[in-house]
Formats: sequence, structure tokens, C-alpha cells
Amino acid sequence: MKSPLSRTLCAHKQQDLLYYTFPAFDSVPFVRHGFSTRLGGVSTGDFCSMNLSFTRGDDEAAVQENFRRICTAMGVQKEQVVVSAQTHTVNLYNATRADCGRGVAFPREYTDIDGLLTDEPGVVLCTQYADCVPLFFVDPVRRVVACSHAGWRGTAQGMARVTVERMVTDYGCRREDILAGIGPSIGPDCFEVDTPVYEAFCKADVFGEGCFTHGAEGKYYINLWEVNRRFLRAAGVPEENITITDLCTRCYPEVFWSHRAAGDRRGSLAAFIGLAE
Repeated sequence: MKSPLSRTLCAHKQQDLLYYTFPAFDSVPFVRHGFSTRLGGVSTGDFCSMNLSFTRGDDEAAVQENFRRICTAMGVQKEQVVVSAQTHTVNLYNATRADCGRGVAFPREYTDIDGLLTDEPGVVLCTQYADCVPLFFVDPVRRVVACSHAGWRGTAQGMARVTVERMVTDYGCRREDILAGIGPSIGPDCFEVDTPVYEAFCKADVFGEGCFTHGAEGKYYINLWEVNRRFLRAAGVPEENITITDLCTRCYPEVFWSHRAAGDRRGSLAAFIGLAE
């Protein structure tokens, strides 16, 4: 299958397996990262083929093989992966080598974690998606990486800004050094919401004109990419350090898992980032 063309992301294809990276992150030699697609795995049926979730009813052995394949393609090992425990919060967890394997090889033993940070080489952070916004972070000076899941709740509550603040307070990062990437997710023309969700966004200090358009009566289209960009800017990340996807998961359901397109019978995508050993 031909990969969707992107002006901001790099496509990497190895036989049937396809994943995307940010050029700005690719230029940092000690960073390994990527965002999966639904292509190149061994899952079957509703989960065909690259499903990276153990909790949706897929065969565990197939998911293990999927993790092995995508990790190998990115130049890491699945035994290094630490998986989040997402419940649409803005909670983050500082991962260390002791956490490697959580969510893949053994239970996570933490709950309500939508973002992960680390400054330890050999720790590969993983968050999971099916329309929500993946946020990637790297500080090439302090050598810190982070990956955060921003659904509409997390976006409205400023997960982008919260992650930057944690990088600053926990690891001494300087805001002007941080590179940020907003990955493939549901786009501004597809994320239709009702009035209560729109009103939740109105409480965010960065929300305003340019973040939404009016739909049918009582409906709005929210631009999650722009809201996250504004939160990053408000947190002090320079504009030139932010890369924004142009790939909507809802528009390409044959390439990306999309909850809006497929409902509950679907797999999950994953974002990965780590520091090379």
C-alpha cells in the first residue's frame, strides 16, 4: 500500500511495515523514535495487522510479535519499552531502566499515566493511540525525551504545557532547547464535537479564533493540532522547534487506526521515543 504523502513527516517502509518520524528528531543522532501505522504486523481480523494494544481482545502472541517488528524497524528492542496506562489525564511518570518491559513483558503496576519522561539511555517510552494526539519531545542538550498522549481532554487541560514544565522542573531542561512534535491524529476537518466539549476547550487560556470552526447547529470542529501548538508556545517552546503533522488518522483509516472510523473493534497505534545506549 502506498503511504500517505506528508510535507512534515518522513515515511519509513520495510517490506509491509510503515512508520513515520520527525525530521528534526531524526537529526539528533542519539534519539530513536517513530509513530506506527496499522501496516506490517501479524494480527488478523479486526486487528489486521499492526495492533500494538494487549487490551483490545487481540491474540497476545500476535501483539508481542508486532512489538518486536516495530521495535526492530526503529533500531530498539521490545524489552526496552515502557508503556503508559492511559485514562485521559495529564499525569506523567518518570521512567528508568527498572521500568523497561512494563506493559509488554510484565504488568505496568501504575495507573492513570498519560505521559512518560526519561533521561536514561536504553529506555523506550511508548504511548498508544487511535485518533488522539501523540506529543513527542526531545531536549538534545540535556538529553531528555518525553512522549505524551493528548486526547481531547488532555489537549484541553494542557498536556503539552504540562510535559514541558515537567522536563524543566525534573531534568533542568531549558524551554528554548526543547524540540516538539505533534504526530498523526484526527485532523481539524474531522474532529466534530458537541457544545459541552467545545465549552471545555473554552476554559483553556490558549483557546480562541483559529482553534475551531462552526459546524451544524450545536456542533464544532476543533483543531487539536493548533490547540497543542499554542500550549507548546505558551510553555516557551520556540515556534521553529515545533513540527506539526499533516496526516489525519480519520482520513486514512486503511493506514492508521481510527476510533471515529472503526469504533471499538480496532487496534491501536503507538508512539515510541528513547535515547540510544
